[in-house]
Amino acid sequence: MPVNRLSLVLLTTSLTAGCSSNPLFENWHSSPLESERIVVAQGDDELIAAIDSDKDLSANAPLDDAISADLKAKAKAARKKLDEPKSSGPDELVQTDLWSRMRAGFKMDHSVDNRRMQAQLDWYARNPRYIQRVTERGARYLHHILSEAEARGLPTELALLPVVESAFDPFAYSHGRAAGLWQFIPSTGKYFGLTQSWWHDDRRDVLTSTDAALTYLERLANRFDGDFTLALAAYNSGGGTVSSAMRRNRKAGKPTDYWSLSLPKETRHYVPKLLALAKVIDNPDAFGIQLPELKNEPYFEVVETGSQLDLAQAAKLAGVDIDEIYLLNPSYNRWATNPDGPHRLLVPAQNADTFRAALANFPADQRVSWKNYKVTKGDNLGSIARRFSTTTSVIRQVNKLNSDMIRIGQQLLIPSSTKGSDAYALSQSQRIERKQERKRSGNKVRYTVRRGDTFWDIAREHRVSVREVAAWNGMAPGDPLHPGRKLVIWSKVKQPKTVASNARSKAMVRKVGYRVRKGDSLSTIASRFSVNVRDIASWNDLNTNRYLQPGQSLVLYVDIRNSP
Repeated sequence: MPVNRLSLVLLTTSLTAGCSSNPLFENWHSSPLESERIVVAQGDDELIAAIDSDKDLSANAPLDDAISADLKAKAKAARKKLDEPKSSGPDELVQTDLWSRMRAGFKMDHSVDNRRMQAQLDWYARNPRYIQRVTERGARYLHHILSEAEARGLPTELALLPVVESAFDPFAYSHGRAAGLWQFIPSTGKYFGLTQSWWHDDRRDVLTSTDAALTYLERLANRFDGDFTLALAAYNSGGGTVSSAMRRNRKAGKPTDYWSLSLPKETRHYVPKLLALAKVIDNPDAFGIQLPELKNEPYFEVVETGSQLDLAQAAKLAGVDIDEIYLLNPSYNRWATNPDGPHRLLVPAQNADTFRAALANFPADQRVSWKNYKVTKGDNLGSIARRFSTTTSVIRQVNKLNSDMIRIGQQLLIPSSTKGSDAYALSQSQRIERKQERKRSGNKVRYTVRRGDTFWDIAREHRVSVREVAAWNGMAPGDPLHPGRKLVIWSKVKQPKTVASNARSKAMVRKVGYRVRKGDSLSTIASRFSVNVRDIASWNDLNTNRYLQPGQSLVLYVDIRNSP
């Protein structure tokens, strides 16, 4: 751990530059004594280094050689001075400014001389508005994430990881089905207890996803003997990928540090992105960047609601805009909180007491509005649920139904939103609708998913890519396509084929399982089955820069008219 990081904990950031040329600091970098704390204080004419440790200085020979007897005496005096009550002054910055607090916890090596690192630094320097934009967006979440990292004793560089993962967009969703600030895929999310339902997605919950991400990073760091560069690489590409790369290097007699490993392209640039960003945050002036002011105080508080609550009602009770409620509680897909809990909301700290008081005096039966509905011919519980933007399970629960069986003339109580759908602008349906309405090149086609449809079928018919179809509709290629779902396609076909011709075309396509053989590549398989490399990668969620492994199973959608 570089000394200038630790000096920030107890002294001002202005002292850092004066430490770099001192031999004490040159030796410290290689010192194995992790428990020692070096505090640097600067007088008018001299640099005083104080070693605060339970161990004798002679226990560390390189460190001991750098410290004269005179310097040891000064260290003792400096330690005594540190114990005295501090007057207000520069130290106050550490307590009031979130950036200084973050810098004080930096533990990773930002001085790596590597072309990948330099490329990221150059990019950040050329794009100062990006840094400004993402840090302003992250202002809602940074204090909480930083506090959680500190509580675990983790490097505070990790508080910046959501910039790399999601650009601090809580609604970010990748083509690989990763969601939220920390970009958990469904399977990893479930492993860490991040539940996903029609009402909510815990992968986007600020509290639970942050806890899961830091727990995951802790476990990965332990797996790789405390090396956070390897832990971060594993967070991006999987622990098995990193371990395999280390085994290959070990077998070849090569170093097994992160910078020496052969990893997927995205992973090779992943760690440099974070370290370069931390280096910019550490000294923004050096890169011509001005960071937004962030006070060292919580942005939000957690308020227990006790039951399901309409988010428009919550915004009104708290005295904030409903978009603010969604941005602090991005896990909620619909117009209300999850009826099954957890029954809590994050609200701006300055509005928390107002919200608690208003909620305490608000009748429980008005927290969600209700409509009486009379069952008519042709109704079923599913169609009623879709009409009122709720679920069959909620209707069954509210009406104490033992099954989905309903009868004509039966009266049902249906929970519904207090305002029109447009009022819930950041709900999942409204976000998708805005994405679908965005103007793009091509002919706009509205398509209703039929039974048996796949992304590949639809994309092929309209001469676009699978990823494009998914992205235009706020989806990932691996998401299920349910019959009746409405899609928007920006077709490259002037006059889209008729439904009948589409059905005939689909009838010639078959799903084929293929097991990779020795010597196979994506291009040879694509050529053999007359398909596209990108489509194979999309169907199987593959990285085209990684090699296929013999025995690996692939799914192909092959037009039997063109198959060998």
